[in-house]
Amino acid sequence: MPSWSSSRADCRPFPRLLWARAMTQPAPAPETIRTPRTRIACDGTGDGLADAALGHPRVWLEIDPDAGFVDCGYCDRRFVLIGGVADKA
Repeated sequence: MPSWSSSRADCRPFPRLLWARAMTQPAPAPETIRTPRTRIACDGTGDGLADAALGHPRVWLEIDPDAGFVDCGYCDRRFVLIGGVADKA
């Protein structure tokens, strides 16, 4: 009796193959936050997180009125100026 499988269908995938499949999945869309101010702070928290322990260092971002939005370089959140060019709501 051979020690290998006669068909690849009954083989369980190796963990590294499962990891490779996970890495090819599309990333979730970045969070978009509408704000009335042009200067905002982002520390990566939100959605019920109490402090910045699970976020990133606080950064201050300035929304260019001509663009109407700014993206955080750490967490990719997009801050959109309410009533601005990029506000589609």
